[in-house]
Amino acid sequence: MRINFHGAAHTVTGSQHLLEINGKKLLLDCGLYQGRRNESYERNLNFKYPPNSADAVILSHAHIDHSGNLPNLVKQGYDNAIYATRATADLATAMLADSGHIQESDAEFINKKRAKSGEPPIEPLYTQADAKIATQYLVGKDYEESFEPIPGVIAQFHEAGHILGSASVSLDIEEGGRKFRLWFSGDIGRYKLPLLRDPILPTRADYMIMECTYGNKRHHDPSQAFNEFQDVVKRTIERGGKLIVPAFAVGRTQELVYNLNEMMYRNSVPRVPVYVDSPLAVNATDIFKRHLECFDAETAKFVAESRHPALDFKGLTYIRSVDESKALNERKDPMIIISASGMAETGRVVHHIRNNIENPRNTICIVSWQAPYTLGRRLADREKEVRMFGETYKVKCEVETIGGLSGHAGQDLLVQYASGVKDSVKKIFLVHGEEKQAEALTGLLKEKGMRNIYYPDLHSFDDI
Repeated sequence: MRINFHGAAHTVTGSQHLLEINGKKLLLDCGLYQGRRNESYERNLNFKYPPNSADAVILSHAHIDHSGNLPNLVKQGYDNAIYATRATADLATAMLADSGHIQESDAEFINKKRAKSGEPPIEPLYTQADAKIATQYLVGKDYEESFEPIPGVIAQFHEAGHILGSASVSLDIEEGGRKFRLWFSGDIGRYKLPLLRDPILPTRADYMIMECTYGNKRHHDPSQAFNEFQDVVKRTIERGGKLIVPAFAVGRTQELVYNLNEMMYRNSVPRVPVYVDSPLAVNATDIFKRHLECFDAETAKFVAESRHPALDFKGLTYIRSVDESKALNERKDPMIIISASGMAETGRVVHHIRNNIENPRNTICIVSWQAPYTLGRRLADREKEVRMFGETYKVKCEVETIGGLSGHAGQDLLVQYASGVKDSVKKIFLVHGEEKQAEALTGLLKEKGMRNIYYPDLHSFDDI
């Protein structure tokens, strides 16, 4: 077997790992790389292998940095199955359509500015039509259901606890007269988060591809992050400002709304309108309700009774139309706007930031890890000026970061996760993390007596 690391290597985004087994090719994830706009476009557009040479794809979950380049893969010739959990298949259908719409809308907006300066137009990375074609290849599977994506490989999905439908993947492989197990972590969730079940930890693997996003950082207890977020909400509202929260439309948005509902129910913060300005988040509501198998017992009961606290409460409005979204920028009253994308690179949230960033009463709250060179990272790094749509804006509003709200496992859980296969694992490949995170986690795992831990370069490979 050969593992080719074509994404999420020395970075967090663009998950894409190509396995060559028994003369066949199996792709784990096919996500969008997010970073400098020009570099991202070129990297996402061009594959390092012929897309039609892949024999199957296994998708760990629906986040765009794991699923978002599937339309390009299909557009360039891939025409085989894309395996995912049933919830992921439903979410990916909605999320890829939304991503295609965002690609088209952003290209249209940028092209208006390019036309004024005599520059040629750019093409969207892919369209809604491309996304619709790609999702026709999705094949839903249950958690713990065995299936054979390519000859000699038996796969299963296991609960990852990261977002709805997220999974780690075990591959039991028979090749060249030997049998072994590869475990792909996908994105690892956390314990005690609202809504979802806890992640299942591996107990046996010969080889493991594992994320290390927070390999150098322990997370606060979720209750501490809740209190930090509550403080940000309270002081922003009390000074009459707007709170703008870039958030992934699926997963993080629902957790934030859940927390806001609890704050307002307890009168811990003043009641103000809460807007979820993401068509995808609206569509995700019905998908959440269809997949009770992904929730913990308490949340499943809420959903069954149609009173899910993260999806419906007084004062919460889901924005569908562009006109409704634009109208929020004309208003001056205190409010909370949660909008995609989570790294503030595309979509409606960029317009909300652009319209509110120079008002000191307002707050932009960063609630997840931000890839280098994204607008979200520049804000999190407290840059004094940022560029959006070709124009420069001074950062006069308050900027806060709440790290403990992350849906990714912190350092302690990552160590626990890897330790589960300590007695069997021959090699661990750390992906989906920057160098300092990988180095810190590697050091801790070596202290536990684990060896052969690798941090592969982009487009490198390893023969097993």
